[in-house]
Amino acid sequence: MRKLLTLCSTLCLMAILCVPASALEYTVEAPSGLEFASATSVEPVLTADRGERPNEDLSKTNPVVAPAFGSNTSYLPGSGEPLCSFLNVTGAIQRPVGNIPMIPLPNAPGIPSAPLVGNTSITVEPSTPTCGYTEVTGDMYYTGDYLGRIKIPSLGVNVKVYQGTDSSALAKGAGHFENTSIWEGNVCIAGHNRGAHGIFGDIHTLKSGDAITLTTKSGARTYSVFSVDKVKETDTSMLGRTVENQITLLTCVTGQSTYRWCVQAMETFDDRV
Repeated sequence: MRKLLTLCSTLCLMAILCVPASALEYTVEAPSGLEFASATSVEPVLTADRGERPNEDLSKTNPVVAPAFGSNTSYLPGSGEPLCSFLNVTGAIQRPVGNIPMIPLPNAPGIPSAPLVGNTSITVEPSTPTCGYTEVTGDMYYTGDYLGRIKIPSLGVNVKVYQGTDSSALAKGAGHFENTSIWEGNVCIAGHNRGAHGIFGDIHTLKSGDAITLTTKSGARTYSVFSVDKVKETDTSMLGRTVENQITLLTCVTGQSTYRWCVQAMETFDDRV
Protein backbone atom coordinates (compact mmCIF):
# COMPACT_ATOMS: atom_id res chain seq x y z
CA MET A 1 0.00 0.00 0.00
CA ARG A 2 2.84 2.41 0.83
CA LYS A 3 4.50 1.71 -2.50
CA LEU A 4 1.25 2.51 -4.30
CA LEU A 5 0.94 5.90 -2.54
CA THR A 6 4.51 6.73 -3.37
CA LEU A 7 3.93 5.85 -7.02
CA CYS A 8 0.81 8.02 -7.21
CA SER A 9 2.62 11.00 -5.65
CA THR A 10 5.45 10.66 -8.13
CA LEU A 11 3.07 10.55 -11.10
CA CYS A 12 1.22 13.65 -9.87
CA LEU A 13 4.47 15.57 -9.46
CA MET A 14 5.59 14.63 -12.95
CA ALA A 15 2.24 15.76 -14.38
CA ILE A 16 2.62 19.16 -12.75
CA LEU A 17 6.16 19.61 -14.08
CA CYS A 18 5.09 18.68 -17.58
CA VAL A 19 2.64 21.58 -17.93
CA PRO A 20 3.58 23.52 -21.15
CA ALA A 21 5.56 26.69 -20.56
CA SER A 22 3.19 28.59 -22.83
CA ALA A 23 0.64 28.49 -20.06
CA LEU A 24 2.79 30.91 -18.02
CA GLU A 25 3.10 33.57 -20.74
CA TYR A 26 1.19 36.85 -20.44
CA THR A 27 1.00 40.22 -22.18
CA VAL A 28 0.19 43.77 -21.05
CA GLU A 29 -1.44 46.13 -23.50
CA ALA A 30 0.09 49.62 -23.78
CA PRO A 31 -2.23 52.55 -23.02
CA SER A 32 -3.86 54.03 -26.04
CA GLY A 33 -2.82 57.53 -27.16
CA LEU A 34 0.42 59.48 -26.58
CA GLU A 35 0.90 60.22 -22.91
CA PHE A 36 4.59 61.18 -22.88
CA ALA A 37 6.56 63.80 -24.82
CA SER A 38 9.22 62.73 -27.27
CA ALA A 39 12.83 62.61 -26.04
CA THR A 40 14.44 66.06 -25.93
CA SER A 41 17.79 64.54 -26.88
CA VAL A 42 16.43 64.00 -30.38
CA GLU A 43 14.00 66.80 -31.06
CA PRO A 44 13.91 70.34 -29.65
CA VAL A 45 11.12 71.29 -27.29
CA LEU A 46 9.59 74.62 -28.26
CA THR A 47 7.09 76.72 -26.33
CA ALA A 48 3.85 77.83 -27.89
CA ASP A 49 4.02 80.84 -30.21
CA ARG A 50 2.71 83.39 -27.77
CA GLY A 51 3.88 86.00 -25.28
CA GLU A 52 7.22 87.79 -25.35
CA ARG A 53 9.30 84.63 -25.89
CA PRO A 54 7.70 82.61 -28.71
CA ASN A 55 9.20 79.31 -29.84
CA GLU A 56 11.71 79.26 -27.01
CA ASP A 57 13.99 76.23 -27.11
CA LEU A 58 13.69 74.37 -23.80
CA SER A 59 15.71 71.32 -24.85
CA LYS A 60 18.18 69.88 -22.40
CA THR A 61 20.82 70.45 -25.09
CA ASN A 62 20.32 74.22 -24.67
CA PRO A 63 20.74 74.83 -20.92
CA VAL A 64 20.97 78.32 -19.44
CA VAL A 65 23.07 79.22 -16.41
CA ALA A 66 21.02 81.49 -14.15
CA PRO A 67 22.57 84.85 -13.12
CA ALA A 68 23.90 85.29 -9.59
CA PHE A 69 21.28 85.87 -6.92
CA GLY A 70 20.81 89.58 -6.29
CA SER A 71 22.75 90.64 -9.42
CA ASN A 72 21.59 93.46 -11.69
CA THR A 73 20.01 91.02 -14.17
CA SER A 74 18.64 88.39 -11.77
CA TYR A 75 15.06 89.65 -12.04
CA LEU A 76 14.97 90.19 -15.82
CA PRO A 77 12.94 87.72 -17.92
CA GLY A 78 15.16 85.44 -19.95
CA SER A 79 18.33 86.43 -18.10
CA GLY A 80 21.19 83.97 -17.89
CA GLU A 81 24.06 82.72 -20.01
CA PRO A 82 23.63 79.81 -22.46
CA LEU A 83 25.98 77.12 -21.21
CA CYS A 84 26.72 75.62 -24.60
CA SER A 85 27.96 78.89 -26.08
CA PHE A 86 31.00 78.75 -23.80
CA LEU A 87 31.87 75.12 -24.52
CA ASN A 88 33.64 73.72 -27.55
CA VAL A 89 33.15 70.24 -28.95
CA THR A 90 35.61 68.77 -26.45
CA GLY A 91 33.81 70.30 -23.48
CA ALA A 92 36.65 72.71 -22.71
CA ILE A 93 35.96 76.32 -21.82
CA GLN A 94 36.60 78.65 -24.75
CA ARG A 95 38.09 82.11 -24.26
CA PRO A 96 35.38 84.58 -25.26
CA VAL A 97 36.13 87.18 -27.91
CA GLY A 98 34.37 90.31 -29.12
CA ASN A 99 32.44 92.97 -27.22
CA ILE A 100 29.03 93.08 -25.55
CA PRO A 101 26.94 96.24 -25.92
CA MET A 102 25.75 97.84 -22.71
CA ILE A 103 22.06 98.50 -21.98
CA PRO A 104 20.54 100.36 -19.02
CA LEU A 105 18.46 98.39 -16.53
CA PRO A 106 14.75 99.33 -16.60
CA ASN A 107 13.23 101.00 -13.56
CA ALA A 108 16.53 100.92 -11.69
CA PRO A 109 17.81 104.49 -11.34
CA GLY A 110 21.31 104.83 -10.02
CA ILE A 111 22.28 101.24 -10.82
CA PRO A 112 25.15 100.79 -13.33
CA SER A 113 24.33 99.44 -16.76
CA ALA A 114 24.44 95.67 -17.18
CA PRO A 115 25.82 93.70 -20.14
CA LEU A 116 23.30 92.46 -22.68
CA VAL A 117 22.58 88.81 -21.97
CA GLY A 118 22.76 86.43 -24.91
CA ASN A 119 25.09 84.43 -27.08
CA THR A 120 27.37 87.41 -27.79
CA SER A 121 30.78 86.69 -26.28
CA ILE A 122 32.99 89.12 -24.44
CA THR A 123 36.66 90.05 -24.48
CA VAL A 124 38.68 89.85 -21.26
CA GLU A 125 42.00 91.56 -21.81
CA PRO A 126 44.32 92.23 -18.85
CA SER A 127 45.55 95.79 -18.90
CA THR A 128 49.30 96.32 -18.65
CA PRO A 129 50.50 99.72 -17.39
CA THR A 130 52.97 101.35 -19.78
CA CYS A 131 56.14 103.05 -18.62
CA GLY A 132 56.33 106.77 -19.19
CA TYR A 133 59.07 108.15 -21.41
CA THR A 134 59.68 111.49 -23.11
CA GLU A 135 62.54 111.66 -25.57
CA VAL A 136 64.75 114.74 -25.78
CA THR A 137 64.13 116.47 -29.12
CA GLY A 138 65.48 119.67 -30.62
CA ASP A 139 62.39 121.71 -29.80
CA MET A 140 62.79 120.98 -26.07
CA TYR A 141 65.88 123.17 -25.62
CA TYR A 142 65.73 126.69 -24.23
CA THR A 143 67.87 129.51 -25.56
CA GLY A 144 71.21 128.82 -23.91
CA ASP A 145 71.12 125.13 -24.83
CA TYR A 146 69.63 123.83 -21.59
CA LEU A 147 66.60 121.53 -21.08
CA GLY A 148 65.08 122.83 -17.89
CA ARG A 149 65.60 123.88 -14.30
CA ILE A 150 65.79 122.01 -10.98
CA LYS A 151 64.76 123.68 -7.71
CA ILE A 152 65.15 122.21 -4.20
CA PRO A 153 63.79 124.89 -1.82
CA SER A 154 64.99 123.22 1.40
CA LEU A 155 68.60 123.25 0.11
CA GLY A 156 68.45 126.54 -1.77
CA VAL A 157 69.22 124.77 -5.08
CA ASN A 158 68.10 126.50 -8.28
CA VAL A 159 70.07 125.27 -11.28
CA LYS A 160 69.73 124.67 -15.03
CA VAL A 161 69.71 121.15 -16.47
CA TYR A 162 71.89 120.34 -19.50
CA GLN A 163 71.88 117.26 -21.69
CA GLY A 164 74.51 114.63 -20.74
CA THR A 165 76.51 113.82 -17.61
CA ASP A 166 80.03 114.44 -18.89
CA SER A 167 82.40 117.04 -17.38
CA SER A 168 81.36 119.79 -19.80
CA ALA A 169 77.67 119.47 -18.92
CA LEU A 170 78.27 119.22 -15.16
CA ALA A 171 80.57 122.25 -15.28
CA LYS A 172 77.56 124.36 -16.23
CA GLY A 173 74.94 122.90 -13.87
CA ALA A 174 73.01 119.65 -13.47
CA GLY A 175 73.24 116.97 -16.17
CA HIS A 176 70.42 114.91 -17.64
CA PHE A 177 71.20 111.21 -18.13
CA GLU A 178 70.91 110.49 -21.84
CA ASN A 179 68.46 107.71 -22.78
CA THR A 180 66.29 108.55 -19.76
CA SER A 181 63.05 110.51 -19.91
CA ILE A 182 63.00 114.29 -19.68
CA TRP A 183 59.34 114.58 -18.60
CA GLU A 184 57.03 111.54 -18.30
CA GLY A 185 58.17 108.61 -16.16
CA ASN A 186 61.58 108.62 -14.46
CA VAL A 187 63.68 111.77 -15.03
CA CYS A 188 67.30 111.15 -13.98
CA ILE A 189 69.63 114.04 -13.11
CA ALA A 190 73.28 114.11 -11.94
CA GLY A 191 75.33 116.84 -10.31
CA HIS A 192 78.67 117.45 -8.58
CA ASN A 193 78.82 117.17 -4.80
CA ARG A 194 81.72 119.61 -4.24
CA GLY A 195 83.78 122.32 -5.84
CA ALA A 196 82.55 125.43 -7.61
CA HIS A 197 79.65 123.50 -9.12
CA GLY A 198 78.86 121.26 -6.14
CA ILE A 199 75.12 121.81 -6.51
CA PHE A 200 74.11 118.39 -5.12
CA GLY A 201 76.54 118.28 -2.19
CA ASP A 202 73.75 118.17 0.41
CA ILE A 203 71.05 116.08 -1.29
CA HIS A 204 71.77 113.20 1.13
CA THR A 205 70.32 115.39 3.90
CA LEU A 206 66.91 115.60 2.23
CA LYS A 207 64.03 114.13 4.21
CA SER A 208 60.87 112.33 3.23
CA GLY A 209 58.34 114.81 1.88
CA ASP A 210 60.86 117.49 0.85
CA ALA A 211 59.93 119.10 -2.46
CA ILE A 212 61.84 119.05 -5.74
CA THR A 213 60.55 121.00 -8.75
CA LEU A 214 61.41 120.36 -12.40
CA THR A 215 60.53 122.91 -15.08
CA THR A 216 60.85 122.11 -18.79
CA LYS A 217 59.09 123.23 -21.95
CA SER A 218 56.53 120.51 -21.22
CA GLY A 219 55.53 122.24 -17.99
CA ALA A 220 56.40 122.38 -14.30
CA ARG A 221 56.11 119.41 -11.95
CA THR A 222 56.69 119.12 -8.20
CA TYR A 223 57.96 115.89 -6.64
CA SER A 224 58.02 114.68 -3.02
CA VAL A 225 61.11 112.86 -1.71
CA PHE A 226 60.46 109.24 -0.69
CA SER A 227 63.95 107.68 -0.74
CA VAL A 228 67.56 108.69 0.10
CA ASP A 229 70.06 105.84 -0.36
CA LYS A 230 73.76 105.17 -0.80
CA VAL A 231 74.24 102.87 -3.77
CA LYS A 232 77.16 101.22 -5.58
CA GLU A 233 78.73 103.15 -8.43
CA THR A 234 77.97 100.18 -10.71
CA ASP A 235 74.28 100.06 -9.74
CA THR A 236 72.18 101.57 -12.54
CA SER A 237 68.80 100.11 -11.56
CA MET A 238 67.52 103.51 -10.50
CA LEU A 239 67.82 104.76 -14.09
CA GLY A 240 65.12 102.42 -15.39
CA ARG A 241 61.81 103.58 -16.76
CA THR A 242 58.79 103.75 -14.45
CA VAL A 243 55.03 103.90 -14.78
CA GLU A 244 54.80 106.69 -12.22
CA ASN A 245 56.26 110.15 -12.75
CA GLN A 246 59.32 110.52 -10.55
CA ILE A 247 62.71 112.23 -10.46
CA THR A 248 66.04 110.62 -9.52
CA LEU A 249 69.05 112.69 -8.39
CA LEU A 250 72.58 111.24 -8.22
CA THR A 251 75.88 112.59 -6.92
CA CYS A 252 79.20 111.29 -5.58
CA VAL A 253 79.82 110.36 -1.92
CA THR A 254 82.67 112.33 -0.36
CA GLY A 255 85.66 110.04 0.32
CA GLN A 256 83.90 106.97 -1.14
CA SER A 257 84.48 106.91 -4.88
CA THR A 258 82.73 103.56 -5.37
CA TYR A 259 79.42 104.87 -3.98
CA ARG A 260 76.78 107.40 -5.04
CA TRP A 261 74.00 109.20 -3.19
CA CYS A 262 70.63 108.47 -4.81
CA VAL A 263 67.55 110.59 -4.04
CA GLN A 264 64.18 109.65 -5.52
CA ALA A 265 60.99 111.67 -5.38
CA MET A 266 57.46 110.97 -6.60
CA GLU A 267 55.22 113.42 -8.36
CA THR A 268 52.95 115.30 -5.99
CA PHE A 269 49.41 114.71 -7.20
CA ASP A 270 47.97 118.05 -6.07
CA ASP A 271 50.73 120.01 -7.83
CA ARG A 272 50.46 118.51 -11.30
CA VAL A 273 50.51 121.15 -14.04
